[in-house]
Parts: sequence; C-alpha cells; structure tokens
Amino acid sequence: MVKHIVLWNFADTLSKEEKKAAGEKMKALLEPIKEKVPGTVEIKVITNELESSNRDVALISTFETVDALQRYQTSPEHVAAGTYVRSVTCNRACMDYEF
Repeated sequence: MVKHIVLWNFADTLSKEEKKAAGEKMKALLEPIKEKVPGTVEIKVITNELESSNRDVALISTFETVDALQRYQTSPEHVAAGTYVRSVTCNRACMDYEF
C-alpha cells in the first residue's frame, strides 16, 4: 500500500469566501477520481478547520501500489484537477510512503 499526502495553503489573494469555495471545488474534483483509477483505495480532501494548522488543505490518499499512484497522477481527471488546484494554492508539500 502507498500513502500520498499533499498539503497546500490557499493563495493569499483569495478572500475567506473564495478559499471556502476553492476547498469545496478541490474536494469535488479530486475525491471522485477514486472511482476512475484502478488501485485507488481512498482519496480525501480536508480543509483547515483548526487555527493550530499551518496549512489550509490536505489531500490524503491511499493506493494499492506505486503503479496505482502513478496511474492516478497521470490520469486526465487528476491533470485537470491539478490545473485548478495550482490556480488557487501555494506552498505545496508532498510525502509518499509505502506501508
């Protein structure tokens, strides 16, 4: 199994309302990819709800294999979602690991 965790901050140019809408859109774009990419176990988008966090959005996903993660990353749905995500976020951090 492979865990893929990505963290972002929203762009400083977004208002509080725009950040909320952007988080909802990221969730709507990314989570359904689970049903389209074989080997995807879970995709969850979480927006910051606690002041103690230093990131606004987390993508936490699980894949059966490294190959499944690669299929996800190159899928047309992920590529399209990535274009939107990059337009509303900054400070991306990522960690992938096998368990």
